[in-house]
Amino acid sequence: MSLKIRLARGGSKKRPYYHVVIADARAPRDGRFLEKVGHWNPMLPKDNASRVELNLERIQEWIAKGAQPTDRVLRFLAEAGVAQRETKNNPEKAKPGKKAQERTAERAQKEADAKAAASEAAAAE
Repeated sequence: MSLKIRLARGGSKKRPYYHVVIADARAPRDGRFLEKVGHWNPMLPKDNASRVELNLERIQEWIAKGAQPTDRVLRFLAEAGVAQRETKNNPEKAKPGKKAQERTAERAQKEADAKAAASEAAAAE
């Protein structure tokens, strides 16, 4: 049985609240779980101490048994100093889309044509 340490959503509409749970990887997100080991309230400010609360002892026990944390939970564990998370880098994500690149090229072409026309007009005088 593959176990995950993941988030289960609670709270009402537009007011999210998440429980950090140990669950079977095949179980639905808000479905059956084995144990609650913490919670996360994203509505609180980032500097608030009760924004993320984890039972680190139980989490370490579950990791020793083979449970894999999801990326978001791994971020919390890295902040707590329990686990190491590799930084991710996707330089392609920062690039503008195809249409935006076409608009930029078109704008640059118009500016170049305008400069050329202005220099020709100045040379003719």
